Amino acid sequence: MRVLLQRVTSGKVVVNGQTIASIGHGLVILLGIGQGDTKEQAAFLAEKIAQLRIFEDAEGKFNLSLLDMGGEAIVISQFTLYGDARKGRRPSFSDAARPEVAAPLVEGFAGLLRSQGVRTQTGIFGAHMSVEIQNDGPVTIWLEK
Repeated sequence: MRVLLQRVTSGKVVVNGQTIASIGHGLVILLGIGQGDTKEQAAFLAEKIAQLRIFEDAEGKFNLSLLDMGGEAIVISQFTLYGDARKGRRPSFSDAARPEVAAPLVEGFAGLLRSQGVRTQTGIFGAHMSVEIQNDGPVTIWLEK
């Protein structure tokens, strides 16, 4: 399971001209599900992300988590995080989980993040989405489990 976290002042997902998710200060979470990924990995990453101290305190130090600062999250399925472009000119996505496996894990991950106390919205699995990210910092973190 691969996660790319973008700390944002705002984020939005638009599908077919309609806003389906919108947050203020928090995280846009791009989530890639690989072959063999499990619910246990999703639970580990959800807890890690909720408590990851990547927000600044009054002294400008990374001492606050998403929970500490009352931030929100948008979870977006991103199979392209498993793109392998080492050979040729077109990436291979053979390491990404099939949709029937990935979709429930993405929804499960979002639910686990909610159970940690994070207000969480999602994109639409498999849809062509326009994602607006107003980076804060910018701070971008890569996690893999």
